[in-house]
Amino acid sequence: MTIATIDGITATTISTDRISTRVLTSGPADGIPVLLLHGNLSSATWWEETMVRLPARYLAIAPDQRGFGEADTAAKVDATRGMGDFVDDAIALMDHLGHDRFHLVGNSLGGVIVWWLMAGHGERILSVTQVDPGSPYGFGGTRDVEGNPTNDDFAGSGGGLINPELVRLISEGDTSTDSMFSPRAALRALVWKPPLVPAREDAFVDSLLQVHIGVDAYPGDKVMSANWPYVAPGVVGVNNALSPKYALDPAQIVESAVKPSVLWVRGAHDLAVSDNAASDPGTWGPMGLVPGYPGADAYPSQPMLGQTRSVLDAYAAAGGTYKEVVIDDCGHVPFIEKPEEFDGVFHEHMADA
Repeated sequence: MTIATIDGITATTISTDRISTRVLTSGPADGIPVLLLHGNLSSATWWEETMVRLPARYLAIAPDQRGFGEADTAAKVDATRGMGDFVDDAIALMDHLGHDRFHLVGNSLGGVIVWWLMAGHGERILSVTQVDPGSPYGFGGTRDVEGNPTNDDFAGSGGGLINPELVRLISEGDTSTDSMFSPRAALRALVWKPPLVPAREDAFVDSLLQVHIGVDAYPGDKVMSANWPYVAPGVVGVNNALSPKYALDPAQIVESAVKPSVLWVRGAHDLAVSDNAASDPGTWGPMGLVPGYPGADAYPSQPMLGQTRSVLDAYAAAGGTYKEVVIDDCGHVPFIEKPEEFDGVFHEHMADA
C-alpha cells in the first residue's frame, strides 16, 4: 500500500549500504537540511504538513524508518543494539545525501533515536527538537528519575507488553472504530487529545497499518518472567529495542563534546509519554488488567517526564542549553494537533541555532 502525499512533498526510494526505504522531501535541494524521525506505529507520512510549513530556506527530509512504512521488510531491528540500527540508518542516509550537518527532529520513538544521535553524533547536529520524546532510559520497567530498573530482568518492558488484539487488527487492516483496540480507536484515545480528529486521519491510520508485523518485527519476541507483569524483553523488534535493558547510558548525552541546543515540546495531555503513561504497567497494574500487581512500592509507574527533565538539567549544567515548552489542550503530536503553536517555537529554535 502506497499512501498519497500532499502537495509539496516528493517521495523517493533511496538505498544506502544500510537499508532501502521511502524518503519524503520538501523544500529546495540546496536548503538547510532538517531530518525528521517519526514515532512508533507511524511513518514519514506523519511529518508531511510540518515539512511543507517550513520556511523556504530549509530542506525537510523524513524517512520511513526500519520496521515501518515502505522500508525494506527484510531489514530487522536488532533489539540488543537498542536504537543502534535506527541511528546507523539515519547517519547512512544523511551521508548518502551529502549532508554533513543538519537540524534534527524526533517524536516519540523518533525522540529516543535522537537521544542516541546526540550521544554519538553531536558534531553533525545543528539543533535538536524533541516532540513528546520517549525517555532517555527507554520505555517500561524503571522506577525513578535515575532510571533504576523495577526488576533485574527488566520485566514490564519489550514486545510482550503489546496487546495481541491490536496486533491482530493491524494484520487484518482494520480501519474501523468497532473495537477499542482498533488502530483508529487507539490513535483517538492515546495519540491526539479528544475530541480532535485530524483532517488526514485516514492517511495516519493507513500509515499505522504499514507497520511490519511479526515475531521478528512488531510486536517482537518476548521472554516469560517470574516477575510481574510476567514478561521481559526479547532480542528483536522495535518494542524490545525500546526496553531500558538495551538503553544507552544518558551520561553519554551529558558528556558529549558537542552539545546542540535542545527544544523540548510536549502536549500537556499526552497519554503516551508521561509520568503515568497509559501503556505503562505501573499505570494499568492497579486496574487489575494483569492479576498479581505487587503494588506501587514494588512497581511504580515510570516517571518519563522526570527522567527527561533530569537528563536535560544535567546536560545544561554541563554546558548545553534546553527549553521546555508545554502546549495546552494537546496530546502526543503537537505538530499535528496544534500546528501554529508548534511551528512558532520550532521555527524560532532552528533560526536561533
